[in-house]
Amino acid sequence: MRKFIPFAIAYDFDGTLAPGNMQENSFIPAIGMNKKKFWKEVASQSETHEADNILVYMWLMLKKAEAADVKFRKQDFKDHGKNLPFFKGILPYKDGDINVKGWFDRINDYGKLSGVSIQHFIISSGIREIVAGTRIATKFKSVFASSFYYDQNGVARWPALALNYTSKTQYLFRINKGCLDVHDHKKINKYVPEDERPVPFKHIVYIGDGETDIPCFRVVTDRGGYSIAVYKPQTRGAKNRCQNLIKEGRASFKAPADYRNKSLLDRIVKGLVDKIAQDSEINKLREL
Repeated sequence: MRKFIPFAIAYDFDGTLAPGNMQENSFIPAIGMNKKKFWKEVASQSETHEADNILVYMWLMLKKAEAADVKFRKQDFKDHGKNLPFFKGILPYKDGDINVKGWFDRINDYGKLSGVSIQHFIISSGIREIVAGTRIATKFKSVFASSFYYDQNGVARWPALALNYTSKTQYLFRINKGCLDVHDHKKINKYVPEDERPVPFKHIVYIGDGETDIPCFRVVTDRGGYSIAVYKPQTRGAKNRCQNLIKEGRASFKAPADYRNKSLLDRIVKGLVDKIAQDSEINKLREL
């Protein structure tokens, strides 16, 4: 049997795969607020209490939902993910008369042709249950994201897990070591020689959209992997911000968040797949 080379692509979610924040699409309107007012209150509460803004926004979601007499169970959160919009190319699309596969299936197929097995992961400060309701939920090996604790009636009561911009880096090591259960702290902290880890860092790509992804960018690039800073097309100043990340050595590449076939992002990722396949072949030749 052919032995495939492991390769992982980890994505931020908001601003990376989908424009805006996932809470803004339908959740915030459902609790009777507009997004500007909601995030302003998050910032104010975070500053007043010197609190982590991820925990604050999750707490505020529950508080505002209770005030609006709206109960949220897992399925309710999933429902808010059903109609989330995505950047071009993420979902299947038509190019003239040709039906083109969505990003994940297309990249997976390309990897197989090169002997590379690609797995996709989410590492996000957004809500895991909302991601679970999206049209792309089944494309991921694991979704690492903030989530809630649910009571005996299945109603969300308190933040159970909150991923901020620094704690997100933990999940890169989980991918690297193959320790995907978030409650397992023994295995993730156990020493494992680099050559025995399921996905070497040099076979990991992290795709994110901004400053909150910098710690993940650095962890991956400092260990031999690759980071791609993406930006919303035709957004003033966005390209320059990503260019600065490259100048500062924090990101390897920049590209518009356009996932269509033959886009710049598509070519970058396929180029990295090719490189990893070629590097593996060269290493085999050295052993002959």
